[in-house]
Amino acid sequence: YEISCSLVGSEMCIRDRFYTSYYHTMINPSVYMDVDGKYRGLDHNIHQAKGFTNYTIFSLWDTYRAEHPLLMLMKPNEATDMVKSMIKHQQQSVHGLLPVWSHMANDNWCMSGYHSTSVLTDAITKGADVNKEEALKAMVVTSNVSYYDGIGDYIKLGYVPFDVNGTAASTTLEYAYDDWTIYKTALNMGYEEVASQYRKRALNYHHIFDKELGFARPRYKDGSFKKEFDALQTYGEGFIEGNSWNFSFHVPHDVFGMMKCMGGEKEFLRKLDELFGMHLPEVYYKDNEDITADCLIGGYVHGNEPSHHIPYLYAWTSQPWKTQYWVREIMNKMYKNHIRGLGGNDDCGQMSAWYIFTAMGFYPVCPGTDEYVLGAPYLPYIKLNLTNGKTLEIKAPGVSDKKRYVKSVLLNGKPYTRMYINHGDILNGGTLEFVMSTSPDKKRGLAKSDKPYSLTDGE
Repeated sequence: YEISCSLVGSEMCIRDRFYTSYYHTMINPSVYMDVDGKYRGLDHNIHQAKGFTNYTIFSLWDTYRAEHPLLMLMKPNEATDMVKSMIKHQQQSVHGLLPVWSHMANDNWCMSGYHSTSVLTDAITKGADVNKEEALKAMVVTSNVSYYDGIGDYIKLGYVPFDVNGTAASTTLEYAYDDWTIYKTALNMGYEEVASQYRKRALNYHHIFDKELGFARPRYKDGSFKKEFDALQTYGEGFIEGNSWNFSFHVPHDVFGMMKCMGGEKEFLRKLDELFGMHLPEVYYKDNEDITADCLIGGYVHGNEPSHHIPYLYAWTSQPWKTQYWVREIMNKMYKNHIRGLGGNDDCGQMSAWYIFTAMGFYPVCPGTDEYVLGAPYLPYIKLNLTNGKTLEIKAPGVSDKKRYVKSVLLNGKPYTRMYINHGDILNGGTLEFVMSTSPDKKRGLAKSDKPYSLTDGE
């Protein structure tokens, strides 16, 4: 196996869940071409894949979060070919759009955002051998197709207005993150003017935060916020497959800035704690196929993708140990060994990729950076066999439901204080060891220099 774990006795069922999850992450995306490299493109003409394998089944609203980063880590050659396939898709598109939901020679146009930009940027940041000029051009063109899902108004107003788009608030949040990924690539390539333009767009999330309420809230063209707003409701409040309580945390590229919009760290922590601890009445998700009672922990929706990074946001605060508590709760409650073993739709590997990353003890909160935010391993031992010939052993001796807290971390025998690990550190191989404890270390990971990436410091 590319990833191996060792367990004994009654813990064997955990191993079953681990390898089942890894299997799920390797089903899609799928090869889409004949043995001679020919395939039917988005323009329905026959194309020849030269120097790459063509792929399809890009459920990007789901999979940009963890599935594609996991493939970039464990299957970098295939992941690079997926990026090349996305660029070809854009070049064949009459709209000039990167794939939204690529399905053979079609685009399903399912869900919102232009999250191919995230996958391209993540690959480029992590050293994939792709044509950066083509990639950046594809991203910029995609982000300026004015008639696609409110982009024209978004560019003009700085947000998608609710009077023209029923999911205006969540779409604005998604565009802002996607624009940050374009900023990151332009910055990487030394295109300062483009980077400056998209950095400004990456901060557009500010425009839909109601500072008094401390939540994202849809706005109309005239600048006014939607009245009679219910932050718990998943229907008719400006969000797609979610509510403001979950979606307001969707600013992975600028967590300190988001924290300020919510009223500062104290209020940010209060909201995180309340999200996990509340009871969400059924009226807020009744008849919603994507949100059911068995995919909830409090008001946190693990069964649908917009919330997947939320447990890791404690890493930016003065209470990072709470991530260690909640990720284990989620692993225990949302993944089982039976036919209804997932607390939601796996969505082409995303639910399972979350499991694999979290089992290893880290998660890509903001794809496009080279950082994985640390939580705590679920298993005592995992070994990654990397494609560069090196191995990374992840050790957490004695880890359990009781011994779930991280006392200290050692990277290749040396104390490691950061709340994240870099992609390069993983590729260098060696040993990442977590010293576990039954009680949280409330002094660890508090230094500003140990915090993960944020576009701004909140000022």
